[in-house]
Amino acid sequence: MVKVSAAFCCCSGFDMTTTCCKQGGTQTPPPPTNSLPFLSFDLVTEILCQLPVKNLLQLRCICKSWNSLISHDSEFTMKHLRLSTSNLDRHHLFLSSLRTSRLLHLSDSSISSFFSPPSTTSFTQINHYSPILNKNLNFGERVSTYDGMLCVRIDSSSALLCNPSIRKFKILPPLINPDQNYLQSSFTLVYDRFTNNYKIYSLSKTTDGYKQVNVHTLGTDYWRKIQDFPKHYYLVQNPGISLSDTVNWLVYHDRSFARVIVSLDLENELCQELFHPLYNYKPGTCIALGVLRDCLCIFSHSDKFSDVWIMKEYGNVESWTKLLSVPQMGGCGCYIYTKVLYISEDGLMLIYFFKRGKFRLAVYDSINDTLKIPEIQNNIHDLVKEVYLPEVYIETLISPLSQY
Repeated sequence: MVKVSAAFCCCSGFDMTTTCCKQGGTQTPPPPTNSLPFLSFDLVTEILCQLPVKNLLQLRCICKSWNSLISHDSEFTMKHLRLSTSNLDRHHLFLSSLRTSRLLHLSDSSISSFFSPPSTTSFTQINHYSPILNKNLNFGERVSTYDGMLCVRIDSSSALLCNPSIRKFKILPPLINPDQNYLQSSFTLVYDRFTNNYKIYSLSKTTDGYKQVNVHTLGTDYWRKIQDFPKHYYLVQNPGISLSDTVNWLVYHDRSFARVIVSLDLENELCQELFHPLYNYKPGTCIALGVLRDCLCIFSHSDKFSDVWIMKEYGNVESWTKLLSVPQMGGCGCYIYTKVLYISEDGLMLIYFFKRGKFRLAVYDSINDTLKIPEIQNNIHDLVKEVYLPEVYIETLISPLSQY
């Protein structure tokens, strides 16, 4: 529990005065001669903005003005978000399981703890979403995350939007089209700076073979169809990547089976193709899309190496650059599918890989070619006992129940 001194509350303008009863009514005792200096509310706001979400939630009970600031002030929420984005101690991992349980687990330690010895962490299961997610099982779906909120697919026409840091969630309105039935859908959470609000884009395949893109704006109760997706692509049931005012999906060409990036511009809501250096790779090569260092990136996986390519200037296909190659740990056939989750300022990489039926986390030093396995105190492999996918999220005050 956060300890807040009476001095700080008094200095911040919180009314700590007491009254004493007399025959003529109540009287406020005179202030002490050595009274503390008064802190303006603006200065208190600056101080509170530096605190983690967990502490802020505890401080809501101090007074009404603090509760209103922390719970309902959008300017404070967005300022706290900006500070959290640049603070590695506010970055955490969440694990989404892909098989029967649909569980979500959050790391109790920040990502920075993985790079500092002793490298230990633990994961806590989120229980309050499980009854909703277990109604309809979904296999192989990744979770879309943006600014601390998670968008989790429930079924082919509905999704859950939540912020696990503040334990608030909402079920999005279903995709309802009387003329269409949806075979599969993926949901991507984005922030649209042109409308100054959060949106969810669904990419769906219908029973008659059409691909549709629908958008839901936070604070509304409907979806809006924006256009049909290009017809000559097979969809992959993964959410898109939000970056530089676009949503990007990695799809298959229906004839060549080449992997192509289809980019949707958030301002004009038009699609275009983005070619990448792995376009002509053989069909058996495993390719995934992601974000590293605020750049669009592609991970490719072979028997010996996992290569990481980044697009240094978004939209410029000439700016694709191979950032690094990560060796498949332990030799061919033992470890497959290595993905970089985060790169520290000194070049250390938090990665996860697949070994003997389980995903594992590791810290890889590319300069010294060393690998360290962090200790997970409550052994996530025993908790989940199935395939899980880790992603990075930021602890924030952004509420899925609010409009920004």
